[in-house]
Amino acid sequence: MTRIAVCAPSTPITHEDAERVAALAAVEFPGVELHVHPQCFEVEGHFAGSDSRRLDVLVECANDPGFDAVWFARGGYGACRIAEDAIDRFSHVAQNKTWLGYSDAGYLLGAFYRARIGTSVHAPMLADIRRQGGEDAIRRTLGFIGGDTSGLEPSLESHPSVAFNLMTLSMLCGTRLMPGLARHVVMVEEVSEYLYAVDRLFFHLTAHLGGIAGLRLGRVSDVPENDRPFGCDAEAIARHWCERHAIPFLGSADIGHDAANKIVPFG
Repeated sequence: MTRIAVCAPSTPITHEDAERVAALAAVEFPGVELHVHPQCFEVEGHFAGSDSRRLDVLVECANDPGFDAVWFARGGYGACRIAEDAIDRFSHVAQNKTWLGYSDAGYLLGAFYRARIGTSVHAPMLADIRRQGGEDAIRRTLGFIGGDTSGLEPSLESHPSVAFNLMTLSMLCGTRLMPGLARHVVMVEEVSEYLYAVDRLFFHLTAHLGGIAGLRLGRVSDVPENDRPFGCDAEAIARHWCERHAIPFLGSADIGHDAANKIVPFG
C-alpha cells in the first residue's frame, strides 16, 4: 500500500474536489491510500490558512514516516512564503518522499531539488479534477505513483529534465530556492499572461539559464487580448530569447495548465 499525504501550501480546495478524487482512487487504484489533510479546506484570505498553518502542515506531512509521497492539492500562490522555513524544519524522513505538483508548487519542487530532498515531480494536482478531462489527469499522477510510466512527458531523454511554470521559475531566479540547472533540459509553460508579459519573463529567465542543455516550451494558454497585437507568438518569443543567450531551443513539451499536462520527474 502506497500512502499519500495531500496538503495545500498555497490555496485551498473544496470537499467536493477531495471526495471526487477519493472515489476515483478507491475504485481504480486500490493500492493507494490518500490522506487529505483538513488544512486543505481552510481559508485565510487568498491562502489555505495562514503562513504558519500551511508551514506546520507541510512539515508534518514531510516528517511523517507513514507517508511515501506528498501531493500538493492546488497551485495559485503562497508556497514561496513558506519554502525556506519548511526545509529548515524537515527531518531525515523527508529525504524518502516523492513530491508531486506543478504551477505554484514549483517553488517547493525547485527548492527540494536544490537541497536534494526526496524526488521532485512535475505532475497534475488534486484540484485538476475540476478541469474538463480532469479524471485522466488524476489517473496520470496516481498511476505514476504506482509505477506506471505511460503518463511521462514523451520527450524525456538522456539529459536530466525539469518542468516549471514560466512565472514560477522566473521568480525563483536569484533566490536561495533556485536549483542549479546546468546540463538540464528545462521545460516551461504558462497560463493567463499577456504575450508581452511572456516576453518579459523570458528576458529575465534566459539570463539565468546559462549552461542548460536546452529549453522546451509547453503550452501557453488562455492568453488575454491586449489593446494591440504583440506581433509574434509564444514560440517565437522563446526562440528569440534562447538565441540571444545561445540556449538550444528543442521544440515543444507536453505540459501545461490543462488536463493533458504530462509528468516530468526532476533529474
